[in-house]
Amino acid sequence: MLKKLLNIAMPALALSALLAGCGGDPASARGKEAEKGETKGPVREVRLAKAEEGRLERTVAVSGTLAADEQAQLGFKVAGRLERMLVDIGTPVRQGQVVARLAPTDFELKVRQAETSLQQARTQLGLPADGASDAVDLTQTAGVKQAAATLKQAQLNRERMSKLFEEQLIPRSDLDTVEANLGVAEGRYQEAIETARTRQALLSQRKSELEIARQQLADSSLTAPFDGAIRERLVSPGDYLAAGTPVAVLVRMHPLRLKLAVPEREATGIRRGQPVQLAVEGVPAKHTGQVARISPAISEDNRTLMVEAEVPNTDHSLRPGAFARAEIVIQSGDPAVLVPASSVVTFAGIEKVVSVKDGKAVEKKVRTGRHSGDQVEIVDGIKAGDPVIVQPGNIVTGEPVRVAL
Repeated sequence: MLKKLLNIAMPALALSALLAGCGGDPASARGKEAEKGETKGPVREVRLAKAEEGRLERTVAVSGTLAADEQAQLGFKVAGRLERMLVDIGTPVRQGQVVARLAPTDFELKVRQAETSLQQARTQLGLPADGASDAVDLTQTAGVKQAAATLKQAQLNRERMSKLFEEQLIPRSDLDTVEANLGVAEGRYQEAIETARTRQALLSQRKSELEIARQQLADSSLTAPFDGAIRERLVSPGDYLAAGTPVAVLVRMHPLRLKLAVPEREATGIRRGQPVQLAVEGVPAKHTGQVARISPAISEDNRTLMVEAEVPNTDHSLRPGAFARAEIVIQSGDPAVLVPASSVVTFAGIEKVVSVKDGKAVEKKVRTGRHSGDQVEIVDGIKAGDPVIVQPGNIVTGEPVRVAL
């Protein structure tokens, strides 16, 4: 039995050794055959692209957060009970649009009260209750005219009594009494003038009170201070609100601020007005803004420079608070040799492209530089106009290829 097993195993072992000695690795064999130009496999079909000379922008890659250009907590200037809430989360609003209203009854009553007080003040000055003009001649008011008449009578009495005293027809005591009455009349006239002036001032006060009452009635309707959208609603109808209680949060959606932290080593190249290209996850289109504000100091905590870019958002596709990846273009126009990024293959730290010559693949070692979108800069290894295979995969030197049309 043992002898039979040995007779079966020995040929198998010999066959394995023979295959190992002949190089049984198919990939290794294909590579050696390709180097000798003896590949007998099918011709690979490839797509070619030409290395082209272009201009590559120098950019700084950063990330940041989009923020609203303006954000406001809306609140009433007056206290009252909330009657209506006209917006909710996400509601777009225009500047001046009514957002919420308080119950107006109390404010309307105050307006009527102020109107009545104003009419009373006008009447006391002899003006029409519902007139528009506030011009008044103080000497023509009732109190002043009465005091003026009394004063004139006292002056006439004094003149008459003075003549009688000079003729020694009346005693000195009668003249003293007349002079005293004149002094009283002069005081009452002055008092009437001051009273009229006080009433004139009271008229101005009543006008101000009416304006305040009307303003409070207007303030019972809360309006948006700028165009935007409601980020948060904080109250409900029926709530009693003190003056200044936040009702809703309004954010301006266009433009947005992109807050970026630029590393200290790149900070010297940042300038106002430089283009900023940004991408936001979930938003297919790319957006472009520009550097609008630069902090005057570098943060000591993380050694970065705070930069704000202004990003247009007319279609409201971007949202405040979103995370964005951005590139600040700090220099443009550098000439460079560019190839598609998919044509560069890296193996064991060595970068190469595959070209085509006489119908066969030719590997070329290269050194890459900056990346820009789907293109990469070739610093050394090929020149502008050289063809390269797009997505070469595992094609090796010497392998026959056919260029797809």
